[in-house]
Amino acid sequence: MVEKIFGLNDIVEMKKQHPCGTNAWKIIRMGADIRIKCEGCGHSVMIPRNEFAKKMKKLLVKAES
Repeated sequence: MVEKIFGLNDIVEMKKQHPCGTNAWKIIRMGADIRIKCEGCGHSVMIPRNEFAKKMKKLLVKAES
């Protein structure tokens, strides 16, 4: 399996669509858990890092350093 590389403020696409109709999520906190915020409605969710890595589909926008 290819290691998925992601960082703070990156916008990622998740495998399942959010009920508001978008797949784009912004990473707003990183640690043992990762907090992501929906780009459509602003709802935020905190999930464990290993679960996030499984549910993430791809990186959409890389945050500028």
